[in-house]
Amino acid sequence: MAKVSQIFKNGVDSTEKYSLNIFKSILGRNLNLLKSGTSARDTRKIIIDPRIYDLGLKGIYLTLTGVKNKVFDPDFEKYRQEVIKGAYKYVRSIPDIKDELEIRGFRHLHEAVGAPNRKNLSAPETLYRILNRNGDIPHINLLVDIYNTISVKYKLAIGAHDWDKIDGNVNLRFTNGSEKFIPLGEHEPKHIRAGEYSYIDDSNEIICYLEVRQIDKTKVTLDTKDVFFVIQGNEITPYSYIEQVTNELILLVKKYCGGKVNRIGAVSGKVKKRN
Repeated sequence: MAKVSQIFKNGVDSTEKYSLNIFKSILGRNLNLLKSGTSARDTRKIIIDPRIYDLGLKGIYLTLTGVKNKVFDPDFEKYRQEVIKGAYKYVRSIPDIKDELEIRGFRHLHEAVGAPNRKNLSAPETLYRILNRNGDIPHINLLVDIYNTISVKYKLAIGAHDWDKIDGNVNLRFTNGSEKFIPLGEHEPKHIRAGEYSYIDDSNEIICYLEVRQIDKTKVTLDTKDVFFVIQGNEITPYSYIEQVTNELILLVKKYCGGKVNRIGAVSGKVKKRN
């Protein structure tokens, strides 16, 4: 796995470059909407820094548009309870969730960018620690419950964001220290070091720090109609495994919430050639 010093041998990207991208993206999107008089075809995407490939991070990124979220579904709740019951039995039978292969892979990702694991637990590790302590994971709403259940079942980091609340494209890149980040449940911006991978929109706001913390701006609510999904693994999780999990997630979301799927990007784990 590459060290940060290798990844940043040419220095971090400048603030000026991203400021210009912010202006172009937001202005261009608004002009297209004004010209059409209706909602223009959404051409936004995820832009992946080639240096991300050096980390061993793997992921699939997609949108589901036209979903109908709700508080609860009794049929899905039966499935959720089965998964949680099995996961609870599993987590109580092992010495520590942090030593499981899939979870260890996320810890290696954090170590590669200098993010301390003591303060930065991956989403599946956090869910398992809550499960081990409480015997269940929190209920939020149907969409969130679906992806949290799949995250627990397969020990992958799965997150969802309100696509309509994201400014421009999503950029999976290394931070340069200028980004805005207000974690979910907090009110004050948090300082971000340069050199940590994150999901960042074109307004230079982090929507997900590592695969650890999301933000209030893009959280999925009952009013959410269009969703951006992150299904992320690491060097230990095969890409085929992530594809399998993605397919199950899509089936569940479409079954209970509907929606049209559009796959907008992926990191296969293969080293990407650079120009």
